[in-house]
Amino acid sequence: MRTPIPPRLLLVDDDADLLRLLSMRLSANGYQVTAVGSAEAALASLSIALPALVISDVRLPERDGMSLFQQIRSQHPALPVILLTAHGTIPDAVESTSLGAFAYLTKPFDARVLLERIAMALSVAAPEAAPEAGNGAWRADIISRSRAMEEVLHEAQLVAASDASVLLRGESGTGKELLARAIHRASRRAAAPFIAVNCGAIPEQLLESELFGHVKGAFTGAVASREGLLQAADGGTLFLDEIGDMPLLLQVKLLRVLQERVVRQVGSDSGRPIDVRVLSATHRDLEAAMLEGQFREDLYYRLNVITLTLPSLAERREDIGLLATRFLQMLAAKYGKTVNGFAPEALEALSRASWPGNVRQLYNVVEHACALATAPLLPLSLVQRALRVPSLEVLSYTEAKQRFERNYLVQLLKLTDGNVADAARLAERNRTEFYRLLQKHELNAAQFRNEPVAEERQA
Repeated sequence: MRTPIPPRLLLVDDDADLLRLLSMRLSANGYQVTAVGSAEAALASLSIALPALVISDVRLPERDGMSLFQQIRSQHPALPVILLTAHGTIPDAVESTSLGAFAYLTKPFDARVLLERIAMALSVAAPEAAPEAGNGAWRADIISRSRAMEEVLHEAQLVAASDASVLLRGESGTGKELLARAIHRASRRAAAPFIAVNCGAIPEQLLESELFGHVKGAFTGAVASREGLLQAADGGTLFLDEIGDMPLLLQVKLLRVLQERVVRQVGSDSGRPIDVRVLSATHRDLEAAMLEGQFREDLYYRLNVITLTLPSLAERREDIGLLATRFLQMLAAKYGKTVNGFAPEALEALSRASWPGNVRQLYNVVEHACALATAPLLPLSLVQRALRVPSLEVLSYTEAKQRFERNYLVQLLKLTDGNVADAARLAERNRTEFYRLLQKHELNAAQFRNEPVAEERQA
């Protein structure tokens, strides 16, 4: 494993003694330090190579630190700046934080506080950098510096070289489709199509036609022949999201395609050979689904040649600031707002949140806060407000559908006092299918029957 390169800091102060002292302290804490005594020297250094962070005194000879900060902000908006100030320049420093400075410290300052601010700034910084060596474009959409995610990406790059089927596991909102796209881009199929289909979001009656296509007249409404997503992915990659929600009948047909490498359109007697790599994803426990007869064992082993498990956002907390900052940059452009970053307390609140909805929920929280922002720095109050809002968007479509389905069944059983025949009739489903739905949601109709208690019977 490569040894990580220490972050390089640019230190700007005209006090030679303070410059020397700070350089020694920062170097002792593992940082590379470039120390200069003026704003012009700092700009010259920036033109040669960008540091990870700039620490500058507000009062500098000839050109002051505020002017330097404003030029850095205009040329390198993602580069964090910490300002050092004497008491007389506190108003300037306070104003600078509203303009996007990460923080300011008043001299004399506690070295421990400075180190904390540096660590926090680096955790969210997204500096302009050269492209990753070894063609890192394949993973460009995945924002991470955490060990847990890096291990997954390392394995993903290795499996991308083969045509083996890969099952991606992880909680909802962890980025399974992003990883599937990255694997496709790193594979020999990168120039061919990547087709994604959510098996839980398409009604069962339409999913077969969507996957396999159909010929004209195959069913009511089939006024013309149409290729399916399997044919569209020929030569490339098919990503089956929420594979655990695929109906059993379609599981059989998919297994046959994977075994024979031939697709038959609905209503057709002939097949067409295809060359498709299948990646699939689920947040469900497929082993439990197999034991319950809801997922075919032979298909499971066909899809699960290699398993990659994405960590939850809570397991990669060092990525939270980085992700939030990148999302903020994207959303500020979307809403046309001048928002440069988060106040340190807001960032700390994001880092400590529980994130049951993972990266998807983080994006929604940042979007909520950005949409309401009125200043260049997002304050703690806006982040707290966004975190408190119960959001339907945190749920995936599949989760929301399953929750609705279960609540619907509960209401039917309450209405019919647990009479399955009556409940099935109201739902316009046969009893066998209705029992399967109850089993799927672990509901027992007997619990809804209003039978008299033992004491009443005896009376």
